[in-house]
Amino acid sequence: MKAVVLAAGEGTRLRPLTADQPKAMVDVDGQPLLAHCLDRLADLGVEEFVIVVGYLAQDIVDAFGDAYRGIPITYTHQEEQLGLAHALLTTEAHVEDDFVLMLGDNVFDANLRTPVRRQREKRVDAAFLVEEVPREEASRYGVCATNQYGEIVEVVEKPDDPPSNLVMTGFYTFSPAIFDACRNVEPSDRGEYELSDAINRLMASGSTIDAVPLDGWRVDVGYPSDREEAERRLRESSSDLESRAEAGIDGSRR
Repeated sequence: MKAVVLAAGEGTRLRPLTADQPKAMVDVDGQPLLAHCLDRLADLGVEEFVIVVGYLAQDIVDAFGDAYRGIPITYTHQEEQLGLAHALLTTEAHVEDDFVLMLGDNVFDANLRTPVRRQREKRVDAAFLVEEVPREEASRYGVCATNQYGEIVEVVEKPDDPPSNLVMTGFYTFSPAIFDACRNVEPSDRGEYELSDAINRLMASGSTIDAVPLDGWRVDVGYPSDREEAERRLRESSSDLESRAEAGIDGSRR
């Protein structure tokens, strides 16, 4: 599969860390935030990165060039910050088949292979990695409702009164059908073309979306305190891998 990474954001909530650089270039444990995303995707064996850039785009292009870990990079540009569905549409000409989508402001150590396997089964049209969070935090995310089979039946974007505490983590697999759904959404009250609205349109057209529970951890780096939390978790994971290696236990990532 190809991997689409959305990295066009300014990161106003991360200031002063983003005073003179895009959110994707914020240092997290010694490397840019975007590099953590690309490393996890490279571990999955993706064949190409399609990175959406916007704010201070040239900083990202200069830093990553035309390949990362030997995997070619194609860049698309979101000229205006009009939402995730709008950003995703900029990649349509470069995606011909099922693909992985990752939001470029997340750090993962989790079961990313599971949604990819579900997508390849062709039983479903999409698969999302989801997690339960404290209800008071759910309003930061796209909140999911599921049926008895573990399939997503509704997504609500950043609701004031979340209907559940099950949220999307920013890691998805899709078929190209998502592009038609993105084209047909209207601007939300926030003035953005929401990915959640496109997902709801996709389901309304008959598509089946699996909810895959997170096994491991992820940090959505939205605030400076989130960056500190991501660094703490990365160091703990690194220490655990070293301990397992010394004990002769296979410490390879999921």
